[in-house]
Amino acid sequence: MNCSRNDVVLLPIPFSDLTSRKVRPAVVIGRRGADLFLVPISSVLANTDFVLHEWQAAGLNVPCGVKAQLATVEERLVLKIVGRLANADVQSLNERLRLWLQL
Repeated sequence: MNCSRNDVVLLPIPFSDLTSRKVRPAVVIGRRGADLFLVPISSVLANTDFVLHEWQAAGLNVPCGVKAQLATVEERLVLKIVGRLANADVQSLNERLRLWLQL
């Protein structure tokens, strides 16, 4: 798989107690070698930091938002690239990344 910045991907995400995992969407925000830096996407909008306005264009089935979390995973864990963020959502993500990381 050849994932790029702003791709929306599906991959197995472990539950916090590590007893199981579920396939979830995430946005690729960067890469280093075989590792991807990701931010998770959730359909539980109350648990997100901002809503994706063009969620359908991103390949998502329901309205979703981006969580204020960062993860690093091996690219080989990605099951599928489902879409790509639209420009307006990329701008929102970039603003939030600067805020979260205090850049």
